Amino acid sequence: MRRYLAALLAALHLLAFFPPALAAEWDPTDPNDPLLWEPDLPAFDGPMPRTGETEDNFRIILSFTGDMLLASLHGKRAAGNFLDYAAKEDPSYFLQNVRPIFEADDFTVVNLENVLTDRPLTPVEKKTDPAFWFRAPTSNTAILTSSSVEAVSLANNHTGDYGSKGASDTVRAVAGAGLEYGNNNRTFYLEKNGYRIAVICHGLWTEGQAGAIIQRIKAAEADSDFQIVFYHGGAEGVHTPEAWRVQASRRLADNGADLVLGNHPHVLQPREVYQGTEIVYSLGNFCFGGSRNPKNRTIIYQLILCIEDGKLVDTASEMIPCYVYTGSVNNYCPAPITDEEQCRRVLDFMNGKAKLPY
Repeated sequence: MRRYLAALLAALHLLAFFPPALAAEWDPTDPNDPLLWEPDLPAFDGPMPRTGETEDNFRIILSFTGDMLLASLHGKRAAGNFLDYAAKEDPSYFLQNVRPIFEADDFTVVNLENVLTDRPLTPVEKKTDPAFWFRAPTSNTAILTSSSVEAVSLANNHTGDYGSKGASDTVRAVAGAGLEYGNNNRTFYLEKNGYRIAVICHGLWTEGQAGAIIQRIKAAEADSDFQIVFYHGGAEGVHTPEAWRVQASRRLADNGADLVLGNHPHVLQPREVYQGTEIVYSLGNFCFGGSRNPKNRTIIYQLILCIEDGKLVDTASEMIPCYVYTGSVNNYCPAPITDEEQCRRVLDFMNGKAKLPY
């Protein structure tokens, strides 16, 4: 298993997007850096073949990312914003650098944090200040389907930006594109060779909401072999989870969650292993149209399950450090980090060995 992942990462390193002359000059975290460079990657020949697997003895590899905001404020196009790029680029542009990873896994699950609608809907009132509303045409589902994304979470604070009509349009758009989806009321299931994984997507804005998630975990146990909670909540812009969310996440693990993954802070927050269960408090942003200068570190979290004769015999995980964007400002094109020192910083942070991932 580890040899397979090492080989996959080595293959990705062949896609190195730092030309030697630029490596010392370009700082993707500096918004004043005048150099805007678009990666020029070689063609990918297809997913890495897996050998030795049978219907009784096999692996399941799942990739998870943080916030995918494939839209712009109020659904309006402006120079350099996400919808401006979407009007000019093929849908496959946005995830081109990570597509080899997504194609080589079994399932890719992302947090889709915007409304998809082709109607001129009215935004709902919000009490937060500042407040933001994000929407995009339903055709933006092609950004996901063209790069081997199989499922999305809609359990977040922007799915309702345009009321129930916008939420229902978004569900129709993703389902019509063949994507699985989950929200506060819908658990989805991923299956390979009879082994069934439940993905429970839910908001977690107070510790009390953990109770509703626990009920869903218990219900899913009857229909699945492995239960993943993919939640949305917490304070934005901070690299440390709140004490209440740590407590709530651990409660989920205590009550049957086999893996707990968080979203919403828009920055990375660390991983811990609690009583044998992994908890990642925030996956950060990924392909993120909500800002021209988001924090420029993220990860792809990969879960690897080894199944023999229908039973789980081993579990492993990998974190693949990535840039959120690869220009001097956001070009909405995340990519694996190939610089060893930058990778180490991200992984040290995620494992609680550093205060920041930069």
